[in-house]
Amino acid sequence: MSAFPPAPQQLIDGKLVGSADGTTYPILNPATGLEIGQAPDGSAADVEGAIAAARRAFDETDWSTNADFRVRCLRQLHQALLDNAEAFRDLTTAEVGMPGFMMGAAGFDVPVEGLKWVTDMLESYEFESDLGVAKPMGIKSRRTVRREAVGVVAAITPWNVPTQINLAKVGPALAAGCTVVLKPAPDTPWVACELGRLVAEHTDIPAGVFNLVTPLSNEVAAVLSTDPRVDMVSFTGSTATGRAIMAAAAPTLKKVFLELGGKSAAIALDDADVSAVAGATAFTACIHAGQGCAITTRLVVPREKYDEAVRVAAATMESIGAKDPADPGAICGPVISAVQRDRVEAYLKLAVEEGGTFATGGHVIDQDGFWIEPTVIAGLDNSSRLAQEEIFGPVLVVIPHDGDDDAVRIANDSAYGLSGSVDSGDIERAKAVAARIRTGTIAVNGGVWFSPDAPFGGYKQSGIGREMGVAGFEEYLETKTLAFPA
Repeated sequence: MSAFPPAPQQLIDGKLVGSADGTTYPILNPATGLEIGQAPDGSAADVEGAIAAARRAFDETDWSTNADFRVRCLRQLHQALLDNAEAFRDLTTAEVGMPGFMMGAAGFDVPVEGLKWVTDMLESYEFESDLGVAKPMGIKSRRTVRREAVGVVAAITPWNVPTQINLAKVGPALAAGCTVVLKPAPDTPWVACELGRLVAEHTDIPAGVFNLVTPLSNEVAAVLSTDPRVDMVSFTGSTATGRAIMAAAAPTLKKVFLELGGKSAAIALDDADVSAVAGATAFTACIHAGQGCAITTRLVVPREKYDEAVRVAAATMESIGAKDPADPGAICGPVISAVQRDRVEAYLKLAVEEGGTFATGGHVIDQDGFWIEPTVIAGLDNSSRLAQEEIFGPVLVVIPHDGDDDAVRIANDSAYGLSGSVDSGDIERAKAVAARIRTGTIAVNGGVWFSPDAPFGGYKQSGIGREMGVAGFEEYLETKTLAFPA
């Protein structure tokens, strides 16, 4: 194992600093519950300094207009991430509890590749287009459309896949010419601080363009949603917090991007290999202890094949188990914290109250750290809270359907609309069902949508806007139309 990076520090106006008042809070290893470091408890003065620096850097430097310089700086950051990859991966496993196999995907490699993708795209992106000459209201005019940076962006990120989400916001925002204040979740400040250190020590990004604050208190961080100097809030997290951020941003009419919760359905049609679908869905629900907003946590199967699906899903989860995330064979590690462990445990107790049964799992694991048994719940319908609410643990609910229309009804009977999957022996039939599902992403017969060039986001209460792809980059741009005499 490589050495951890230096102790976490905030990055404010180009300087790596502790909290203005000197306070810190512990960072815990989810697998053991033990402290691995201390993070600066960012103060109100720290957040004020970060906002002021970002505003000044946007208004008084050429960052927003010098695309060639931005390309150079982002390539430096990409190289720094590659050069420090081993330490970054080890830190992520220790701080986040993320199994090592995920580092080759959403944990590290894909988001780092995403930074390269957006930088490559920036080199060829057309910030101005010509609408040609017309005579609106009888006045001959040439019209152009220009895309310009939004301004100061507050990026507020969660703890589940922090490097992926940090880079999915910071990369496009910086590429677009915005300046940024990144506020990571208090559970996972260190990987964010390491990103800030790489910016400060390995790139020419000017002071104030990228800032990082790590307050423990939501009240201290709340000013990021209300301060008029902030032009946009980009938030990933729970739907409840997303609503609060949207309300807080309303008085200043900030642009708001929200990527929120999900309760995605994996549908097996009656001509699908139900055992294969059940096994794959159970595997997915175990990845990183089910702590993913787009994970399919409702398995919707033909009623006549329900028992088979439950049996296979349970056997799959039992074979995976919950393991130390540092174990090379780990798929399901711990949940992030005692708070999250207790939250999942409350849902397991609710499952029994609602009439469900555990085909496997159903309990907290009695050992150091924050562990939940991978769990399959049978006997509930889609109206149950277990089927309607996001749990964020290794918990799968199996629900019967009575044909394609009923499967679509069940999948869409949700406040959320983030992701899902459809499997059928007939690809055209699967595609037709997928077209009826009200979600932002959907996998058909095992296809994979997650990649840097593919937009990601939700319908309904799963959010507003898109992250990644050209659409994700353009979230950080405003549109200006100009007209000249022709």
